[in-house]
Amino acid sequence: MNTIRPSPSFQVEPGFRPEHRKSVAHGYWRAFSRKLRYPLGPQAKAIDFLERVMNPSHAISAVSQDGAFLGVAGFKTPDSAFVAGDYGDLLATYGWVSAALRGLLIGVLERDCTPGTLLMDGIFVEPDARGQGIGKILLHEVEKRARSMQLLRVRLDVIDSNPRARALYEREGFIEQSITSLGPLNLLFGFSSATEMVKSI
Repeated sequence: MNTIRPSPSFQVEPGFRPEHRKSVAHGYWRAFSRKLRYPLGPQAKAIDFLERVMNPSHAISAVSQDGAFLGVAGFKTPDSAFVAGDYGDLLATYGWVSAALRGLLIGVLERDCTPGTLLMDGIFVEPDARGQGIGKILLHEVEKRARSMQLLRVRLDVIDSNPRARALYEREGFIEQSITSLGPLNLLFGFSSATEMVKSI
Protein backbone atom coordinates (compact mmCIF):
# COMPACT_ATOMS: atom_id res chain seq x y z
CA MET A 1 0.00 0.00 0.00
CA ASN A 2 1.36 3.44 -0.93
CA THR A 3 1.56 5.91 1.92
CA ILE A 4 0.87 9.58 1.43
CA ARG A 5 3.08 11.10 4.13
CA PRO A 6 5.43 9.55 6.69
CA SER A 7 5.83 10.72 10.27
CA PRO A 8 8.07 9.62 13.13
CA SER A 9 5.10 8.03 14.94
CA PHE A 10 2.48 7.40 12.27
CA GLN A 11 1.82 7.41 8.56
CA VAL A 12 -1.12 8.63 6.51
CA GLU A 13 -2.61 6.34 3.90
CA PRO A 14 -5.27 6.64 1.19
CA GLY A 15 -8.47 4.88 2.25
CA PHE A 16 -8.36 2.57 5.24
CA ARG A 17 -7.05 -0.95 5.61
CA PRO A 18 -9.60 -3.80 5.40
CA GLU A 19 -8.60 -5.00 8.85
CA HIS A 20 -9.43 -1.54 10.24
CA ARG A 21 -13.04 -1.45 8.98
CA LYS A 22 -14.54 -2.38 12.37
CA SER A 23 -12.29 0.12 14.19
CA VAL A 24 -13.29 2.87 11.74
CA ALA A 25 -16.98 2.10 12.31
CA HIS A 26 -16.58 2.10 16.08
CA GLY A 27 -14.60 5.34 15.98
CA TYR A 28 -17.10 7.07 13.72
CA TRP A 29 -19.93 6.10 16.03
CA ARG A 30 -17.97 7.27 19.09
CA ALA A 31 -17.30 10.62 17.45
CA PHE A 32 -20.77 11.28 16.06
CA SER A 33 -23.19 9.19 18.16
CA ARG A 34 -24.67 12.25 19.81
CA LYS A 35 -26.19 13.49 16.56
CA LEU A 36 -26.71 10.03 15.02
CA ARG A 37 -28.28 8.25 18.00
CA TYR A 38 -31.81 8.48 16.59
CA PRO A 39 -31.04 8.10 12.86
CA LEU A 40 -28.70 5.12 13.37
CA GLY A 41 -28.81 3.88 17.00
CA PRO A 42 -28.70 1.75 19.01
CA GLN A 43 -24.94 1.30 18.96
CA ALA A 44 -24.78 -2.30 17.73
CA LYS A 45 -27.09 -1.58 14.78
CA ALA A 46 -25.30 1.67 13.98
CA ILE A 47 -21.90 0.00 13.85
CA ASP A 48 -23.28 -2.81 11.67
CA PHE A 49 -24.67 -0.20 9.28
CA LEU A 50 -21.45 1.84 9.21
CA GLU A 51 -19.32 -1.24 8.57
CA ARG A 52 -21.62 -2.10 5.69
CA VAL A 53 -21.54 1.30 3.94
CA MET A 54 -18.15 2.94 4.59
CA ASN A 55 -16.32 3.60 1.33
CA PRO A 56 -12.50 3.58 1.62
CA SER A 57 -12.09 5.36 -1.72
CA HIS A 58 -13.44 8.49 -0.01
CA ALA A 59 -11.24 8.38 3.09
CA ILE A 60 -7.72 9.07 4.30
CA SER A 61 -6.51 7.34 7.46
CA ALA A 62 -3.70 7.59 9.97
CA VAL A 63 -1.92 4.41 11.07
CA SER A 64 0.76 3.91 13.73
CA GLN A 65 4.13 2.41 12.87
CA ASP A 66 2.95 -0.89 14.37
CA GLY A 67 -0.20 -0.90 12.23
CA ALA A 68 -2.83 0.36 14.69
CA PHE A 69 -5.67 2.53 13.39
CA LEU A 70 -5.39 6.11 14.71
CA GLY A 71 -7.94 8.22 12.85
CA VAL A 72 -9.66 9.00 9.58
CA ALA A 73 -10.94 11.87 7.47
CA GLY A 74 -13.79 11.15 5.08
CA PHE A 75 -15.07 13.22 2.20
CA LYS A 76 -17.97 13.37 -0.21
CA THR A 77 -18.08 13.94 -3.96
CA PRO A 78 -20.96 13.88 -6.46
CA ASP A 79 -20.03 10.23 -7.15
CA SER A 80 -19.94 8.82 -3.62
CA ALA A 81 -19.13 9.50 0.04
CA PHE A 82 -17.22 8.08 2.96
CA VAL A 83 -20.52 7.01 4.54
CA ALA A 84 -22.14 5.93 1.31
CA GLY A 85 -25.20 3.89 2.25
CA ASP A 86 -28.56 4.11 0.55
CA TYR A 87 -32.11 3.10 1.47
CA GLY A 88 -31.37 -0.52 0.61
CA ASP A 89 -28.64 -0.56 3.25
CA LEU A 90 -31.04 0.90 5.80
CA LEU A 91 -33.55 -1.83 4.94
CA ALA A 92 -30.95 -4.55 5.31
CA THR A 93 -29.89 -3.28 8.72
CA TYR A 94 -33.09 -1.99 10.33
CA GLY A 95 -36.08 -3.51 8.51
CA TRP A 96 -38.92 -1.87 6.58
CA VAL A 97 -40.68 0.27 9.16
CA SER A 98 -37.59 1.52 10.96
CA ALA A 99 -35.69 2.20 7.74
CA ALA A 100 -38.34 4.62 6.48
CA LEU A 101 -38.21 6.75 9.62
CA ARG A 102 -34.42 6.68 9.78
CA GLY A 103 -34.21 7.73 6.14
CA LEU A 104 -36.22 10.85 6.94
CA LEU A 105 -33.96 11.72 9.88
CA ILE A 106 -30.80 11.20 7.85
CA GLY A 107 -32.25 13.47 5.19
CA VAL A 108 -32.25 16.34 7.70
CA LEU A 109 -28.48 15.97 8.07
CA GLU A 110 -27.72 15.43 4.38
CA ARG A 111 -25.53 18.01 2.62
CA ASP A 112 -25.21 18.40 -1.13
CA CYS A 113 -21.94 18.83 -3.01
CA THR A 114 -21.46 22.12 -4.83
CA PRO A 115 -19.31 22.74 -7.92
CA GLY A 116 -15.62 23.21 -7.22
CA THR A 117 -15.94 22.09 -3.59
CA LEU A 118 -14.84 18.98 -1.73
CA LEU A 119 -17.23 18.28 1.14
CA MET A 120 -15.86 16.77 4.34
CA ASP A 121 -17.79 13.70 5.50
CA GLY A 122 -16.45 13.26 9.03
CA ILE A 123 -13.04 13.41 10.70
CA PHE A 124 -11.97 11.92 14.01
CA VAL A 125 -8.90 10.73 15.91
CA GLU A 126 -8.94 7.82 18.32
CA PRO A 127 -8.91 9.02 21.97
CA ASP A 128 -5.52 7.47 22.78
CA ALA A 129 -3.95 9.08 19.71
CA ARG A 130 -4.95 12.68 20.34
CA GLY A 131 -2.37 15.38 20.90
CA GLN A 132 -0.03 14.17 18.12
CA GLY A 133 -1.29 16.53 15.41
CA ILE A 134 -3.07 13.74 13.54
CA GLY A 135 -6.28 15.71 12.96
CA LYS A 136 -4.33 18.63 11.53
CA ILE A 137 -2.38 16.39 9.16
CA LEU A 138 -5.54 14.60 8.03
CA LEU A 139 -7.07 17.98 7.20
CA HIS A 140 -3.98 18.90 5.17
CA GLU A 141 -4.19 15.62 3.27
CA VAL A 142 -7.85 16.26 2.46
CA GLU A 143 -6.82 19.63 1.06
CA LYS A 144 -4.18 17.92 -1.08
CA ARG A 145 -6.79 15.50 -2.36
CA ALA A 146 -9.06 18.40 -3.29
CA ARG A 147 -6.24 20.06 -5.21
CA SER A 148 -5.49 16.81 -7.03
CA MET A 149 -9.14 16.82 -8.11
CA GLN A 150 -8.70 20.42 -9.35
CA LEU A 151 -11.23 21.72 -6.85
CA LEU A 152 -11.11 25.23 -5.41
CA ARG A 153 -12.18 24.81 -1.80
CA VAL A 154 -12.92 22.43 1.07
CA ARG A 155 -16.16 22.71 3.00
CA LEU A 156 -17.12 21.26 6.36
CA ASP A 157 -19.87 21.71 8.93
CA VAL A 158 -19.20 21.91 12.66
CA ILE A 159 -21.89 21.72 15.32
CA ASP A 160 -22.24 24.25 18.12
CA SER A 161 -21.54 21.62 20.78
CA ASN A 162 -18.02 21.00 19.42
CA PRO A 163 -16.09 24.26 20.00
CA ARG A 164 -12.75 22.43 20.13
CA ALA A 165 -13.16 21.22 16.56
CA ARG A 166 -14.23 24.67 15.40
CA ALA A 167 -11.14 26.20 16.97
CA LEU A 168 -8.95 23.76 15.03
CA TYR A 169 -10.70 24.56 11.75
CA GLU A 170 -10.32 28.29 12.33
CA ARG A 171 -6.60 27.87 13.03
CA GLU A 172 -6.31 25.97 9.77
CA GLY A 173 -7.88 28.78 7.75
CA PHE A 174 -11.53 27.73 7.52
CA ILE A 175 -13.93 30.68 7.49
CA GLU A 176 -17.54 30.73 8.63
CA GLN A 177 -20.02 31.03 5.77
CA SER A 178 -23.42 30.45 7.37
CA ILE A 179 -25.19 28.99 10.40
CA THR A 180 -28.15 26.62 10.17
CA SER A 181 -30.41 26.27 13.19
CA LEU A 182 -32.23 23.01 13.87
CA GLY A 183 -34.97 24.59 15.94
CA PRO A 184 -37.00 21.96 17.85
CA LEU A 185 -35.14 19.17 16.05
CA ASN A 186 -32.20 19.85 18.37
CA LEU A 187 -33.87 17.45 20.82
CA LEU A 188 -33.36 14.63 18.30
CA PHE A 189 -29.83 15.45 17.17
CA GLY A 190 -28.21 16.81 20.32
CA PHE A 191 -27.08 20.14 18.88
CA SER A 192 -28.79 23.45 18.16
CA SER A 193 -26.98 24.71 15.08
CA ALA A 194 -24.33 23.83 12.53
CA THR A 195 -21.83 26.28 11.06
CA GLU A 196 -20.72 25.88 7.46
CA MET A 197 -17.00 26.65 7.11
CA VAL A 198 -14.98 26.89 3.90
CA LYS A 199 -11.28 27.10 3.06
CA SER A 200 -10.00 28.14 -0.35
CA ILE A 201 -7.07 26.02 -1.52
